[in-house]
Amino acid sequence: MERGSVIRKSATDLRVAPNFSDYEGGRAAFSWRAALREIAGAADRVNLAVLAVDRHAAGAGRNRTAFRFLAPGSPARDIGYGELAELTGRFCAVLRALGIGKGERVFVLAGRIPELYVAVLGSLKNGCIVSPLFSAFGPEPIATRMNLGGGSVLVTTDLLYERKVAKARERMPTLKHVLLVAEDGGTTDVPDTLDLATLMAAASEQCETAPTGPEDMALLHFTSGTTGTPKGAIHVHGAVATHWATGKYALDLHPEDIFWCTADPGWVTGTSYGIIAPLLHGVTSIVDRAEFDAERWYAILQDEGVTVWYTAPTAVRMLMKAGAEIPAKYRFPKLRFIASVGEPLNPEAVRWGKEVLGLPIHDNWWQTETGGIMIANTPAFDIKPGSMGRPLPGIDAAIVKRNEDGSLTLIDTPDVEGELALKSGWPSMFRGYLNNEERYRKCFAGPNNEWYLTGDLAKRDADGYYWFVGRADDVIKSAGHLIGPFEVESALMEHPAVAEAGVIGKPDPVVGETVKAFVSLKQGYADSEALRMELLGHARKRLGAAVAPKEIAVLPSLPRTRSGKIMRRLLKARELGLPEGDLSTLESGA
Repeated sequence: MERGSVIRKSATDLRVAPNFSDYEGGRAAFSWRAALREIAGAADRVNLAVLAVDRHAAGAGRNRTAFRFLAPGSPARDIGYGELAELTGRFCAVLRALGIGKGERVFVLAGRIPELYVAVLGSLKNGCIVSPLFSAFGPEPIATRMNLGGGSVLVTTDLLYERKVAKARERMPTLKHVLLVAEDGGTTDVPDTLDLATLMAAASEQCETAPTGPEDMALLHFTSGTTGTPKGAIHVHGAVATHWATGKYALDLHPEDIFWCTADPGWVTGTSYGIIAPLLHGVTSIVDRAEFDAERWYAILQDEGVTVWYTAPTAVRMLMKAGAEIPAKYRFPKLRFIASVGEPLNPEAVRWGKEVLGLPIHDNWWQTETGGIMIANTPAFDIKPGSMGRPLPGIDAAIVKRNEDGSLTLIDTPDVEGELALKSGWPSMFRGYLNNEERYRKCFAGPNNEWYLTGDLAKRDADGYYWFVGRADDVIKSAGHLIGPFEVESALMEHPAVAEAGVIGKPDPVVGETVKAFVSLKQGYADSEALRMELLGHARKRLGAAVAPKEIAVLPSLPRTRSGKIMRRLLKARELGLPEGDLSTLESGA
């Protein structure tokens, strides 16, 4: 299959009837008001946890498995919707007994254990604002986020508390209570903390849900910029309509599905699509406590009968790097849909899914600020490898140019690069950056601030598919050309030796910037001058001399955030000897 060719879909590719099969008709018939009414009824009382859990526990889905928790060396633990409703009710009652009320902030710092999921949902029932933290964060990122968010309660494990919180606790003035979970035979007999299991055993499973409406704050997700402190993106209970709609249209969830989102709830993907969206659809979610292991992942897909799999481009590339011999030992007869998010998915990875797993991988696009998937490749429609897909029902997107006077010009001509913008008003749109109203206002422009400016450069083709070019501050300006790093990285990844690629611009007195690429290699390949020259020639053949890199460096691995994005700005800082900025989200060892 040639680079850029379309993967055509037919009825034989669809193992179940898709939820979204008429693109124009589905968009025209859709309304957010109707979506919210379908799941919530009266729109004045909306609570994410009640709609995700109690709605099923009160009906025929009570005994259906909500979560299946997997851990190496331990039997699986299933929690049904009925039990989940009781556990989250108990946690709500625990908070209330401690005097923690609506609007207070609860932070959760734990691996993917049942208590994390119960704490998130129980806190939402209590009307608290919840912020899950990635358990691999170090002490400083944890303290920074706790203090920015004004956390009143921290739910964590004894081991994480000892390693990452105890010494910094005196620097967290708003923290009232620490609720501990004994991890792997540990102890919760720790000064100035409370044993969560004891509190849960004494609490009632009946806890009247706080009166929350669609605009009440629900979730606080931190996102790091290139410099400075993390920004806290505020999301509301009304976001439930987006979680439900995107679970239906982008992930094509059906009640009988076995769903596996590999993202950790410490990131927005792991909350929106590892907790909320699958629960809204009453499906069974697989939760694996272990870190990435290619053999284990293929075994989970096979043994658990996963039907819908949502993962990250980094994970896909790591599976590719591990080779085709491992998946050849497994069978995935029930797997019907694979989707990816986190950063753009290279065309080679899309095609690899088709060749090795029997299914192409469907890329989609969204941000922490959007709260949910905005643009996607969905099951019923053709895929253009490398494309983000098309806007989902309820989402209006455009390519725009910012003018010097602050106004916007909409770019209607196909294949012209500009900034990706979304028309304001979808339910999961963030409602602010915590304590940073000025920064929030700068995200919107146009009459009545009707457009949210994403900061991503993109283009739209004649068929309405959107193509990611790069972050505005990543785009390389060379001899009058605007070069998107993603295009160069994708071309390099087509070479059989390349596992990952990251591209930056280096200052040049003549052309402005030259392109330098960093790659890591697949097993069986070693760095050499001959290989680097071969890669340079490969890129020139694919891209032309004006766009292809002038230099290539081979690294053991590329620096990534813990959510899987290649940190181009860190590659650039290290190359040029510049300050490295906020490294709180950097993957350890990178």
